[in-house]
This record gives sequence, structure tokens and C-alpha cells, in this order.
Amino acid sequence: MEDNWGFNLNNYRGLPHLYFLKSKSEKKDRELLSSVTSLDRGTPSERSLILQLLKSGIPSVTIFHDLIIKKDNDTFSQIDLILVTSEGVIVFEIKDFSGWIYGNGRHTNWTKVLSFGRKKYKFYNPIKQNNSHITELKKTNSQFENIPFFSVIVFFGDCELKEIDYVPKGTYLVKSHRVFEVLNAIKTENEPAQYKNKREIVDTLNTLVQLGENEYYQKQHIDNIKDMVGKERVYK
Repeated sequence: MEDNWGFNLNNYRGLPHLYFLKSKSEKKDRELLSSVTSLDRGTPSERSLILQLLKSGIPSVTIFHDLIIKKDNDTFSQIDLILVTSEGVIVFEIKDFSGWIYGNGRHTNWTKVLSFGRKKYKFYNPIKQNNSHITELKKTNSQFENIPFFSVIVFFGDCELKEIDYVPKGTYLVKSHRVFEVLNAIKTENEPAQYKNKREIVDTLNTLVQLGENEYYQKQHIDNIKDMVGKERVYK
């Protein structure tokens, strides 16, 4: 059967059904995501990781997204994602990169290489970055001093972890499609953590999530980063 434009309509009869299935799947994803965070909060990669965790069966009450910690010097620390597990607290730093990644856990800056080596860019060592997040997080609840912490840096995008060394124990760098291998390693290689009051920890993390919703704190955090980088004080 053809319409007046010469298209064979039989080829398109399944499309409404496919559209319905896609819409139904997207609706389910939105509902699942909203059990942890807002649909527009954070980056697409952060939300993608949250969905991966939820779809694997990890309870939503153990996942905390976009937390802000007010530090002693009135600056802020922002954490992308936290997962509370039987073995301890996993703190995620999520990166969106393309190109080749080179780094040393002891160095301040790492290198991202694009265009087959023709372009190189420096970025702050994500191991040090996430370690500073964990340091500040531990100050928010006395229980954290006796609970293991794990730092997981997840790389989304078309990037390759080319040459990275001196990665500390308890720290993992991973492409997004291998996250569950890291979670399994943490589970199998560590003893259960000794939580004294799980409810108190959940309340602490939920408070930090609420601070992350505060527009004033968000703006202050961005301003603090700009001031720390100090590009406006460079006159070329």
C-alpha cells in the first residue's frame, strides 16, 4: 500500500508501537531517577550513573547526589555522588572527557591529549580532588572516622585511560561501562564496615544533599573555584 507521496506505509506500521515502548521506557527511567534526584540536577553523566545503579537493584535510599559541604574557611566542597554500602562509603567523582588521559596520583595536574597528540590540556588531578572531598565529608559526622571510604573516579565520554600510575589503595579509576567491576571488587576485597548508627549517617548525607539544592551555595561554590583558579588576575 502506498500513499500519495510514494511511501510504502506497511514499512511504518510498527513505528507507533516502537514509539510507545520508547516513551514507556523513558517514563520508567524518569520515575526511577526521581527516587534519588531531580531530573535536571547535575550532569547527564551523573544521572546516567544513578540510573545504572538503580537498575542494578541498588536501593535508592543508599544513593546521594550532588552534595555540598560548607568548609571551615567559608568555601565549599561539592560531591557528585555517594553510595553507602555494607563495606563503607563510596565517593564518586564523575568526569566527561574525550582523548587520551595521562596522570600520576602524586602530581597536581594531569594531561588530556586530543587530535592524536596535537593538542594537550592540563586538568587538576581527580584523585587529589576526590580525596579533598572525602576529607571534608569526614568532618560532617564523627562516625565517618571509623568507616572505610573508597574513592571512585568514573570517566564518561570517548576517552582512553592511557597511562596512569601511583593510584592509592582504596582509589579506583574506571570507564563508565566497568563501574560494577569496581563495586564488586570493593565488596569482595573488604570486610563489612562497623556502622554504629546508620540512620544518623543517612540524615547527615541528606542534609548535604539539601545544601546542594541551595542556589546561594551553588553560586558561592562556583565563585570560589573561579577565585582559586585566578585567571582574571593574569594579564597577558
